[in-house]
Amino acid sequence: MVRLLATLLVLGLGLLAPASSAQEGIGVGIITSQTGRFATFGRMQMAGYQVALDEINAAGGVKGQPLRLIIEDDTSNQNAALAAAERLINAGVPMILGTYSSSISKPLAAYATRQRIPLIVSGSAADEINRPGSPWVFRAKTNATSYAVSLLNLADHLGGMETIAILHGSGAFETSVADAAERIARERGYRVVGRDVYDRGLTDFRPILNRFRALQPDIVFMVSYEEDSVAIMRQAKEVNLTPKMFAGGAAGFALDTFIQGAGDAAEFVFSATSWTPSVAYPGAQELYRKLVEALGGEEPSYHAAEAYMALIVAADALNRAASLAPDAVREALKATNLMTAAGPVTFADYDGFMNQNPLEMVVEQVQDGRFVTVYPFEIAAGAARFPTPAWDQR
Repeated sequence: MVRLLATLLVLGLGLLAPASSAQEGIGVGIITSQTGRFATFGRMQMAGYQVALDEINAAGGVKGQPLRLIIEDDTSNQNAALAAAERLINAGVPMILGTYSSSISKPLAAYATRQRIPLIVSGSAADEINRPGSPWVFRAKTNATSYAVSLLNLADHLGGMETIAILHGSGAFETSVADAAERIARERGYRVVGRDVYDRGLTDFRPILNRFRALQPDIVFMVSYEEDSVAIMRQAKEVNLTPKMFAGGAAGFALDTFIQGAGDAAEFVFSATSWTPSVAYPGAQELYRKLVEALGGEEPSYHAAEAYMALIVAADALNRAASLAPDAVREALKATNLMTAAGPVTFADYDGFMNQNPLEMVVEQVQDGRFVTVYPFEIAAGAARFPTPAWDQR
């Protein structure tokens, strides 16, 4: 607790100081959701940033100076995020990292491009953020298309599924993943029998779920945030919706609080995720231990690992950059070729994306009240399970 209070004090003082000085160290801007709708995810990100910061400074910091985080709360609001970015730029930071929600990161990316300052997107997945992209915007984490690809890859391997229904929120992230799921499903020969979108604040999903039950899809593909994911699965159980596969496009479905809130209704739900402690990356288990410690014993989600990776990438680029000028930092980021405990990082231009890390996602499933990595098979900690015993033989 003493160390945490001291850290917060330093961060607070850092807001009043230049971003780089011999005495204070080198500061980078962090924008995340410490309050508001996305605060759970922001808390996970802060744990990842803190673990990375400790490692970076223990290894000598940046250019021989301590790295310092100048943290801004976007309050889960895009206007607050843009105001925060303006303050950080005025403070002279060489780059900005942020934020969680795609609806916030999209305008933030456009602002960073106009201001010509490097932005590392540390938590947002909507394809539109860097497709077509900007030379100033880099995404270390996976994109929305990869969420759909990983889940449908698993469905392809399991076989026996032909139809899919899609349910998602109306936000930028949810829509981007759902668009990718529908497009890829059609390309692979699945029949899309239904797609429903809902606005924030909906609490009764039973009319939609009853329609899905009548359609009898093999796969129900869902993209929802924390509170919605719990309600959807509880109500799916109420209406006896029983597809062969419930597939959650990460977000709320990948949180430990989803299992706690949904209880036995969470059983057998698959979710895409960019990181689990069992992935075969060097240092993954040690990272998991440190994240648990940073969260006071709480189970970390992949959002913490993504934030960790983003700050490790930022420090690496700053150390390699010819100077702390934005142009030099951008060039160093473009040349990134790094292995981290959260995965490998390079920034490539492909499939219409610019400066996108081509990181493969994994799929986990709720089994006996806990997440188990089930795909890709070469790194799986267990086999996929299904409510119907005959399907367990696949």
